Amino acid sequence: MLDKLGTKGLAGIACLVLGIAIVAIQAPIVAAGLAFVVAGLGLVAGGLAENVMKMFGMA
Repeated sequence: MLDKLGTKGLAGIACLVLGIAIVAIQAPIVAAGLAFVVAGLGLVAGGLAENVMKMFGMA
């Protein structure tokens, strides 16, 4: 999966993890909530992409 992300994708993941880590230093509960929100958005985006690919007969 990492080879498909490219440089921008890896930089984005690094920024995401770094941002959550910075929040976790000050407020661990808030950081956990942010992590769940980001994971949920990822799952929704993945589901939408899968449905669109099925509509076009690619999956």
